[in-house]
Amino acid sequence: MTTSFAVTDALRAEVDARLLEFVDRQRPLVGEPELAPLLTAAEDFLAGGKRLRPAFCYWGWRGAGGDEDPAILTAAASLELLQASALIHDDVMDASDLRRGLPSAHRRFQALHESSGWHGSARQFGEGAAVLLGNLLLVWSGEMWRTSGLPAEALAAAQPVHDRMRTELMCGQYLDLLEQAQGGGTFDSALRVALHKSGKYSVEQPLRLGLVLAARERRPWIDRLCVEYGHKVGIAFQLRDDVLGVFGDPAETGKPAGDDLREGKRTMLVARTLATASPAQAADVHRLLGDPALDDEGLARLRQIIEDTGALTASEEMIKQYLYDALGSLDHAPLTPESREALTELAVAATSRRS
Repeated sequence: MTTSFAVTDALRAEVDARLLEFVDRQRPLVGEPELAPLLTAAEDFLAGGKRLRPAFCYWGWRGAGGDEDPAILTAAASLELLQASALIHDDVMDASDLRRGLPSAHRRFQALHESSGWHGSARQFGEGAAVLLGNLLLVWSGEMWRTSGLPAEALAAAQPVHDRMRTELMCGQYLDLLEQAQGGGTFDSALRVALHKSGKYSVEQPLRLGLVLAARERRPWIDRLCVEYGHKVGIAFQLRDDVLGVFGDPAETGKPAGDDLREGKRTMLVARTLATASPAQAADVHRLLGDPALDDEGLARLRQIIEDTGALTASEEMIKQYLYDALGSLDHAPLTPESREALTELAVAATSRRS
């Protein structure tokens, strides 16, 4: 495998194939006709994504001396089931209508209820079904990880990392809910949420999983690299996500323009905006942020404030600095040259993506 495998179609194709194979094996277990919509929704939801988390895991494995054992790709692919679970639950909590250009899971099941003429609340059915689908994918992610075919001693060594990653994700989801409920507003509190909810499980922990799977122990240089590289790329990754949530192209992000603003997301970008806003600007932000009916004029006003306060420029500069520092840390880790180049590629791809 060449370093171009890091972020191109080759890795995505390998991950896609393993996900399809795994879900196909579940058919006998969910064979009841009434469960068909659940399985179809799972397949459709897993069809998208850039597969960055499996890539960080895979190149962690190769970086610590792991060979081209196909089982590592199966273990890495299981992270996409965890990611899908988190996104489905996230959409329910945020009342999001779209995900990757398609109806979110709860809207999909709500439409099924409405078109079938069933009893009760279609909205409640949709949300309940989506929560269950997310839970199912969470269960499957653990099963796919355990049955990947990697040596038992490797899985045992990495299991504490796997457990912590999932715990951090769930705690991050709660911190996100709490941040919105309390009003939040500080950059540090937004950063804490971003790290637990996204940054750590998007970059730092997948990388650590791969490294520990190959090394079969947590060596000091592994934790150092995961903090100096994974932590920084994770923050930059989430900062880029914040920017895309406000300024991204719906055709590329798969979500309506400004959806994060309509949902009232207390992101690092919003926190930085409020920290430097004038009283009049801050009043407009508080009035418009979180308005589900936010129109184009209101969206344009919020975008203008974000730019005028320098928050957008500051976020872009932070992304550049975090990326620069992260890449520098690769020079001091005992990685294989191939993996060092691939992790450089991945860091750039994760922090400069357009969707």
